[in-house]
Amino acid sequence: MLSDVKGQPRAVEALSAALARKQLHHAWLFQGPEGVGKELAAVGVAQALVCTEKPFEGCGTCAACVRVGKRSHPDVTWLMPEVEQIERGFAGRSDFTNTPSRDIRIEQIRKLQERLAFRALEAPYKVALLVTAHAMNPSAQNALLKTLEEPPKDTVLILISSAPDKLLPTIRSRCSKATFGPLPVDLIAAEVKARAKKGVDDALAAQIAAMASGSLSRALQFNPASLEKRRELIEAFEKLRSNDASAWLALAETWADDRETAEAALELLKVWFHDI
Repeated sequence: MLSDVKGQPRAVEALSAALARKQLHHAWLFQGPEGVGKELAAVGVAQALVCTEKPFEGCGTCAACVRVGKRSHPDVTWLMPEVEQIERGFAGRSDFTNTPSRDIRIEQIRKLQERLAFRALEAPYKVALLVTAHAMNPSAQNALLKTLEEPPKDTVLILISSAPDKLLPTIRSRCSKATFGPLPVDLIAAEVKARAKKGVDDALAAQIAAMASGSLSRALQFNPASLEKRRELIEAFEKLRSNDASAWLALAETWADDRETAEAALELLKVWFHDI
């Protein structure tokens, strides 16, 4: 439900007002940082459109709302890169004949278009949630334009993106926009402490929240035991001198064992630079 989205009053109020007027645009772009409630809001809108108990609001408890949350409602389609499907546990590598793609490919868009061409099976609306929409490759984006220009009747598409600049200007211009900002630090700290099993006091929760750059998902991924290692990275970086190239290369090699480690290190340094 939209009421489950915390820390995003402007976006939630705008979406709730559009639903209340029954004047929801056929295409939306939910834009903002990772982990701030965009996808949860998209699920809330989908529930509102298919809910049998509270149409255009959503109850969160009827069979339709529950199936949307479980990704099993026949009139709500989810689209995301194959790699992301595997990472989320929605699919296995054996489900794909070729190497799973990090892009949303044109074949996926064409299948979506075929599905949207049919009437809704149960609900008054068909809803498509394009998670990580900026992962569409150029061919996929150009194919989606046709649907945005000539949308099937009673269809709502929601593009969810943390990098909307990677979408074609023509796609962005055809979407109504709901902008989501970084979450308040105190809200993130409270969620971190509430969801932690043990070992997270107020001070540690506040530290994790401060390092999360407004992203709840990023905060929940923090391993408290790894904070010491992050402190080592910052201290090592502070010791670097502009005329000592060998030290820079040595630090890079230390933190570049794999892509995930390197990206995490760069993200931490970005947050650190922002703070100072």
